[in-house]
Formats: sequence, structure tokens, C-alpha cells
Amino acid sequence: MTIGNNQNNIVMSKKVYRELILWLFLIIPYVYLFKIWNQLPDIVPTHFNLAGEADGWSSKQFLIFLPGSLGIGIYFLMLVLPQMDPKHNLSLEDNKYYAIRFFMAVFFSILCTYILYTSLAGKISNYSILFGFIGGLFALLGNYFRDMKPNYYIGIRTPWTLEDERVWYNTHKLGSKVWIIGGLGLLLGSVLINNNERVFLLFIIILLIIVFIPIIYSYIDYKRGK
Repeated sequence: MTIGNNQNNIVMSKKVYRELILWLFLIIPYVYLFKIWNQLPDIVPTHFNLAGEADGWSSKQFLIFLPGSLGIGIYFLMLVLPQMDPKHNLSLEDNKYYAIRFFMAVFFSILCTYILYTSLAGKISNYSILFGFIGGLFALLGNYFRDMKPNYYIGIRTPWTLEDERVWYNTHKLGSKVWIIGGLGLLLGSVLINNNERVFLLFIIILLIIVFIPIIYSYIDYKRGK
């Protein structure tokens, strides 16, 4: 009984440790907001055009809810998805699923902190930083798509991948490469292109490619199998 209890305690400690790592990233925006709070005006810019100029404003109290509605909201959503998945292929103990949760926590931590910074600065001087992070996220997620088990919430979910496991795995094998190449392309483009409009155009093009190529392929593969 003692050995069994010790093993259970180790497993529980590991789970708590893994979740604490995520929370360390999730609270970073609040730490930064606390640091700059007195420097913020009562009305802060919260929306910017492609030139980086503010065209939308809100009360600075609005910023209190920003990290919670993005990073923390996504955290709790991904925490309950395994219980909601009818296929029961998502698990909080699965290392691949945890890796995706980790990358999402890091991304939204950086995104929220960046938004808070722009509210303080009053403008966005360069969109390349933001799109570079998005490209990196695409590439990291693509790396974990290859072996993703069929489920209703995470991955390339089309009527054809959800109906046929063969189509699911084939589509994710291709989609993994497309997302990695597209993400790295966006990351590289954000470094080389020093123009907000062109970087945004590159983002739209790559987004359309990584979304529609796997969808079209899943339909073709499904019909070919039939």
C-alpha cells in the first residue's frame, strides 16, 4: 500500500507541476499590467490599423479582462475538452496534448503582453514581431499534427477526416508538413519584410494555404478511398 501511495503521490505531483508551469506563463501579462498600470492613461488604444495607428480606444480597466478572456480562457477550454470529446482520444496525461497546451499558453502570454505594451506605447511600430510569433506557433502545432489521434476538437476536422480514420491520418500527415512549411515561411517573411501591409498580405496567403490544402486533400482522399 505504501508503494502504491507513493506512486500516486508522484503522479499527482507531476500533474500539479505541469499545470503550474502553464500558470506561470498565464500570469505574466498580469504581472506586466500591474507594473505599468500607473503609467497608463484612463483611455487607452485597443485597436490599430495596418499603419500601426490607433483607431479604437477603451477604458484602461478593459485591459484587466484581456489576459483572462484570451490565455486563461483558452487554458480552461483545453482543460475540459478531453471530457467533452466523444471519441475519447484526448487526454490530459498525453504528452502531445500537453505540448499543444503549453505552446498555446506561451503564445497567448506573449500576445497579451504585447497588446498591453502597445496600449502603453500608443502605436504599433512593427507588425512583424506579432506575425513572427504566429508563424512560429503554426510550425510548432504542425509538428504535433502528424500523430494526432482522431477527435472532434483538436486538429484538421472535416466531415471526411471525422468519418474515416485513414483519411484523418493521411490528412494530418500532409497537414503537418504544410503547417510547418507555412509557419516557417511566415516567420522568415516577418524577419525579411519590413512593411506592415506586405507582412499582413503574406499572413493571409499562408493562412489560406494551410487551411484549404488539407481540407481539399481530405475530400480527395476520402473519395479515392470510396
